[in-house]
Amino acid sequence: MNITLLRRFVAVAEELHFPRAAQELDIPLAALYSSIEKLETEIGHPLFVRDRATTRLTHTGELLLVEAKERIAAAPPPAAKTVAPAGGKAKASKGKGRTPAVKGQPKPYKKRQGR
Repeated sequence: MNITLLRRFVAVAEELHFPRAAQELDIPLAALYSSIEKLETEIGHPLFVRDRATTRLTHTGELLLVEAKERIAAAPPPAAKTVAPAGGKAKASKGKGRTPAVKGQPKPYKKRQGR
């Protein structure tokens, strides 16, 4: 089992609320749902009972929660996320007096070649 999936499962199991757990993990809600579904298919049993008003752990989910916490504690800490520098170097227009052409779009004021 993937440690990332287990961390996401533990966050949902402790919150018992998918949107709050996604916000706590700083990931999109759809990614959290797909992670939990992937874990459920890997195990072969549902981990949560999702009603309209509440989310509860199943018996399998309770057993996995104990094992997941042990595995997370034994795993090395996650690597820090590297932040890419914002922006890039601007490209010169090479003296043509207008902005560089965007790939895939026609150049402005350029006549099409007729046949």
